[in-house]
Formats: sequence, structure tokens, C-alpha cells
Amino acid sequence: MKTTDFSFHLTNFLTTYMSGQRNSSINTIKNYRDAFKLFLIFCKEEKNIIPEKLTISKITSQLIQDYYNWLQTSRGCSINSRNHRRTALNSFFGYLQIEAPEHMFLCQKILAIPKKKSPQTVVGFLTPQAMTDLLGMPNQLNKAERKELVILTLLYDTGARVSELCGIKIRDIRLEAPAIITLTGKGNKTRHVPIMKNTVTLLQQYLSDIGYGNLKSSDYPLFVNCHNAQYTRKGISYIISKYEKRANEQSIQLADFKITPHIFRHSKAMHLYQAGIDLIYIRDILGHVDISTTEIYAKLDTERKRDALEKAYPEITKSNLPDWNDDTDLIAKLTALV
Repeated sequence: MKTTDFSFHLTNFLTTYMSGQRNSSINTIKNYRDAFKLFLIFCKEEKNIIPEKLTISKITSQLIQDYYNWLQTSRGCSINSRNHRRTALNSFFGYLQIEAPEHMFLCQKILAIPKKKSPQTVVGFLTPQAMTDLLGMPNQLNKAERKELVILTLLYDTGARVSELCGIKIRDIRLEAPAIITLTGKGNKTRHVPIMKNTVTLLQQYLSDIGYGNLKSSDYPLFVNCHNAQYTRKGISYIISKYEKRANEQSIQLADFKITPHIFRHSKAMHLYQAGIDLIYIRDILGHVDISTTEIYAKLDTERKRDALEKAYPEITKSNLPDWNDDTDLIAKLTALV
């Protein structure tokens, strides 16, 4: 079968450009691949375009716009998911206009399709007491739950993304003072995050439990599940749900929203900000590229302070001010102006 120009450029984009020139993570490449899998499904089911015969000449900006709308209406994707797919396609067509300049006009029309606006979501986080209560749920006399306590404690103490936590290798931890964890984030960028003394103690006990001295390679994952495989996002979410449910059974109210792994990251950032840590340091700990991403915690804390002030202090200005409509002299002056 003859190779089409679309399949040629898409293959090079995902295999050579993404992993080689951009040094994108495996997760990013998979997400971009899935965006194009859905695009090919859309072309086949909705436009009767067989994937093997899809060429760049058959692609129009309207086709791409219809694909984005299909994601929401037929696939039930959220606005955020739609925008994530758009990011993947924009990256490809930005690449294509350089690799194949004859398609530049098409690429620019596609890149000009606007991002769909979505309601701004409120960042959820746990109070220090709620986080303490949650981390107090595992039974430390139970070896399995002791490991889960280490996982949750490290997730909070490092402010790591769940993918970063799952990817930690034993070589990435240093328990000697100053104790740090090396995290590998988006774009395979690494950063060193300090950990607290209590976390160090838990890690030392955990390494003793798993027999660290008997491990053959320091590249071994720090945390493995019951199948001796590296943890996934789903596995970490299960652990959190388990102890959230236990807290509820004990009538301990942690939050009025579902606690996810990312809530640990938000909570750590908020607690650092409320403790007076500069946003620059918080940005470095979280691994944000742009300080504006970190500033959301400052804005959120400002709103909380406003609510607290409104509840704590009475209004100084009286609400029963005189109605200017009763001032006949003022009314006469205003009437004369017209």
C-alpha cells in the first residue's frame, strides 16, 4: 500500500520529532497519539474517509472544527479534554508548516481555530488539619498500610504530580542531610525537592521493610504494587479513596469534594504559601515553568482572606443612608442640567 503524505508526516511527528527534538515524555506522546486516534475514528465514522487514504489535501480547517465539536457532542468530552486534543493537533500542524511549507496556509487556518473557553474551576485543597487526619488513617502496625502511608506522605511532602511519584526510583532518594527527592517531570526535566525529617524516618523504615540491601539495581522503582509492577495513577487514587472512606466512617470530615492525587499537590502549595514561603521557591518545588501558574495559590489565598475579613469584622459604613431622591434641592439642580 502506498504511503500517504499525512501518514508520513504524522509518523515522523510522533516518533522522531516528539521524542527526539522536543524530548517529550512518554505520557505526552501517548496523549497526542490518542488525539489522532480519535481524529482518524472521526474521519472514518463521520466523514467516510478511510484512514489509509487520508491525505493532507483532504484536511480542511472546517474538518478540524467539526472534529472538535464531535468530541463534545458525540464523545461527551469536557471542554478541557477538547482543548487538550486541540493542543495535540496544533502541535502537529505547527510542525507540518515547517516540514512542508506548501501547506502553510492550511496550517495557519487550523492554528487560528480558537480555544474554547471553559468555566474557571476552583482549586481544591485540604487544610493542614484535614491532611493530618487523612495521613493518620493508615495502620502503621500493618506492613501494607505502612507502605501506603509512605506513598501518601511523599505525595504531599514533595508536592509531586502523581506520574512523578510513580516514576521515582530508589536512586532518586537521598536520606542523608540535606535529604532530597529527585523528581522527573514534564519533558523529562528533573528537580530536587527537599523532604522533612518525619518523611525521612518513614522512608528509612519502608526501605528496611522491602529489604533495600537485597535489591539488585538502584533503578528499581521505589514503590511497586502487589503485582510487583510500578504504581499507576489509578493505584494511587485507590489508596486515597480507601483512607478517605475510612475517615468518613469515623465521622471525620476531610473536605466537601472528592480527594484526588492532585489535591495533595494543591494542598502542599497552599500550605507553603500560607507559611510565608516565596512564590519563586514554590514554583521551583512544584516544577512550574511559569510563575503565573503558581500565582493561582496567592490569588486563592487572597479570596480566603477576604471571606475571613467579611466574617470577622462588621461593616463600618451604615446601610441606611438617606435616599437622594428625597433631596428636593438636588433634584431641582439635576433637572436644570437637562
